[in-house]
Amino acid sequence: MGRVYFVDHITRTTTWQRPTQESVRNYEEWQHQRSQLQGAMQQFNQRFIFGLQDQQIAAANKEFDPLGPLPHGWEKRTDTNGRVYFVHHTTRMTQWEDPRTQGLLNDKPLPEGWEMRFTVDGIPYFVDHNRRTTTYIDPRTGKSSLENGPQITYVRDFKAKVQYFRFWCQQLSMPQHIKITVTRKTLFEDSFQQMMSFHPQDLRRRLWIIFPGEEGLDYGGVAREWFFLLSHEVLNPMYCLFEYAGKDNYCLQINPASYINPDHLKYFKFIGRFIAMALFHGKFIDTGFSLPFYKRILNKPLALKDLESIDPEFYNSLIWIKDNNLEECGLEMYFSVDKEILGEVTTHELKPDGGNVLVTEENKEEYIRLVAEWRLSRGVEEQTQAFFEGFNEVLPQQYLQYFDAKELEVMLCGMQEIDLVDWQRHTIYRHYARSSKQILWFWQFVKEMDNEKRMRLLQFVTGTCRLPMGGFADLMGSNGPQKFCIEKVGKENWLPRSHTCFNRLDLPPYKSYEQLKEKLMFAIEETEGFGQE
Repeated sequence: MGRVYFVDHITRTTTWQRPTQESVRNYEEWQHQRSQLQGAMQQFNQRFIFGLQDQQIAAANKEFDPLGPLPHGWEKRTDTNGRVYFVHHTTRMTQWEDPRTQGLLNDKPLPEGWEMRFTVDGIPYFVDHNRRTTTYIDPRTGKSSLENGPQITYVRDFKAKVQYFRFWCQQLSMPQHIKITVTRKTLFEDSFQQMMSFHPQDLRRRLWIIFPGEEGLDYGGVAREWFFLLSHEVLNPMYCLFEYAGKDNYCLQINPASYINPDHLKYFKFIGRFIAMALFHGKFIDTGFSLPFYKRILNKPLALKDLESIDPEFYNSLIWIKDNNLEECGLEMYFSVDKEILGEVTTHELKPDGGNVLVTEENKEEYIRLVAEWRLSRGVEEQTQAFFEGFNEVLPQQYLQYFDAKELEVMLCGMQEIDLVDWQRHTIYRHYARSSKQILWFWQFVKEMDNEKRMRLLQFVTGTCRLPMGGFADLMGSNGPQKFCIEKVGKENWLPRSHTCFNRLDLPPYKSYEQLKEKLMFAIEETEGFGQE
């Protein structure tokens, strides 16, 4: 084919991407992570979605069923292939479909941000996460499942969302299992070849992962290791498919230069299938994506503030443009931007003939919107489309629509038990003292939270649910190591704000514990990142 590739004789590896200082640094970081895989695997095995208390309740109940009891005369059974079916003793008939959800799988999806739940009596009701309300009226049909029913208080119940998602995955699952045989040395290519040879729906069957020479029964541990190892391989920056979101931000985003790999679209389709499989089978991946990428998976619109987590300098420059008078500053800009990929600089017009349209005070809001949209997508439309083509073949995106981006990160990466003592030990304060009443109230608030809420708070301030192997002592910011910081900022009627690039929480000087608790809870429960910079 005559395509140029590059050989690293030191590490005995090859790459399509021309080595640069940044790409070499990314590869060295990836190699460093790989050298610590054994320790990382131990930490990986400690990740979970539900805490110990939730697991104990689940164990006591044996099986969670969000729809409640079956109607009178019905029984749930499992055939020899492990597939669930239902027996109606009155008519002596059997069927695959759950009588409580007859026809629901064929219904059109709920509007964005809506979720269906069930009361303890099995009556469906609908949760509107956009307005934080509940109703018995189906927003698709306008019909009510219960006339004059009792009002149900809105709660962002992550556990209920996960349980209901797992229930639908069970409904979509296929009987029997599929075997995926891979060697550790050629894990990426073996997995790629086999997964792409299967019909997508076969990937919903129970997984039986085989490492030759290590055969044994896979009760989930081997599959869990496969997801861990393969996620580390497919997200290797030297494959040129993904890149780190920032200098010290090891969340991943699609690499605009990935087109240099001749098979890149096939690989993105494969990775889409793989990520969907992780969600479908309840497995975790090693490295997470940037928050804007999670929002893309959820089909949620991107906003200017999403830029801050992946490119703080670019974000701050747009905020400066927004807050200053361009004409007074004598700044001359046009509706076009330069982009560099593999050393080649090209100009991208943000609108037709944008290179000749001057940015003024009157149109700068449009410029900021267009340039932010460009920076968040910048030439990866084909790759993104290939990813979602593979993803939707295994798990249609509609089944994730009631999660927000932070919840999706926890679903995909899991969370770990947060060590409150470690958190306090490695927190610094600005304009507060360790003994300030607001700080004492803050830690009282954190102590009273369950682990999922603590993780939500951690995401609000740091932008991710994942802690480094060294815990809070090794937190990273946009400029290198950066401890968790609480700073005294604002007035008592202000909401808390966060600066994810600096792991900093701006905490106003509230007058009471109740006020601090109310304001903080509102801030961290806001699904679109209210109060984040």
